Amino acid sequence: MRVLVVNAGSSSLKLRLLSADDEVERTADVEPDPARLEDVLEDWPTPDAVGHRVVHGGTRFTDPVVLDDLVRQALVDLTSLAPLHQPKSLAGLDSVHRLLPQVPAVACFDTAFHTTIPAAAATYAVPREWRDRYAIRRYGFHGLSHAHCARRVAELVSPGLRLVTCHLGAGASLAAVADGRSVDTTMGFTPLEGLVMATRSGTVDPGLVLWLEEHEELTPHEVATALEEESGLTALAGTGDLREIDAAAARGDPDAVLALDVYTHRLVGGVAAMAAALGGLDVLAFTGGVGEKSATVRRRAAERLGFLGVTIDPERNEHVDGDTDITGPAARARTLVVTAREDLEIAHGTRTALRDRPQ
Repeated sequence: MRVLVVNAGSSSLKLRLLSADDEVERTADVEPDPARLEDVLEDWPTPDAVGHRVVHGGTRFTDPVVLDDLVRQALVDLTSLAPLHQPKSLAGLDSVHRLLPQVPAVACFDTAFHTTIPAAAATYAVPREWRDRYAIRRYGFHGLSHAHCARRVAELVSPGLRLVTCHLGAGASLAAVADGRSVDTTMGFTPLEGLVMATRSGTVDPGLVLWLEEHEELTPHEVATALEEESGLTALAGTGDLREIDAAAARGDPDAVLALDVYTHRLVGGVAAMAAALGGLDVLAFTGGVGEKSATVRRRAAERLGFLGVTIDPERNEHVDGDTDITGPAARARTLVVTAREDLEIAHGTRTALRDRPQ
């Protein structure tokens, strides 16, 4: 089954056409303009199915689902849980459907992988009314990336391991994976919780938000904008690009040094928390743009995680090429770098959903 994978970003549609053997036949990054999209797809082979990345599936969608009018309306109803991302997913879904109306389409969810985390990890200690009425819980995100990383580690090492997957990019999160299933993660009700990211603060004291609104008279919108778009590495070092921060830190720039220290501190603490949820650590896996390309981040993390049995080979760490084992000779836990391939996970989910649907 040839699958067209559609990933709706902030300002573009990322398209990738995969063959039945998961070979990449075509790729494009286009503006969400119907005419431009039509120009691209007219020159491509017609897919057998379309797989869409959708950020939020709530508690209802725990697996990929074949799209129809009822499912689409359910996705619209979830918009309040992901107001920045869900409308873009829906717009991409509609644009492609108008051009390929006879091709079956499947929604694959970033939250679905984390629906297996137990109540102890998913539940916030807030009033029951909030939890029941507003569906407040830890949802987690980046699930498609974490799922692919876990699947790839099982192929490269062994299934059934205690694994911490580190999706590190502009957005960043960790997942604790036991026997292929997510049992904890760092992002929560929104993608703002957890690690320091390029422009997001990660976890802050909720009392800080209340204090800013009460004492400084900042509006909720102003606070949200600051935490989502003006915080993280950008607030600490003036840029969210870790390559620039790494170079500046090497020159001794104090802001860059602090940014790397804060980033590493939050990352290492998160990995330790995920390992605690697993009762130990067999494999640490890095994926995402930063996870794959920053030897500095991997080295700094490994230096602080020796107590979990993590050591890395310096030479391998500096020369990663694709999926790479960078484990050091004295390590008790394996360390891998895995190429992020959400498209493979979406194609896999699309084929599974269409194969298993009622006839």
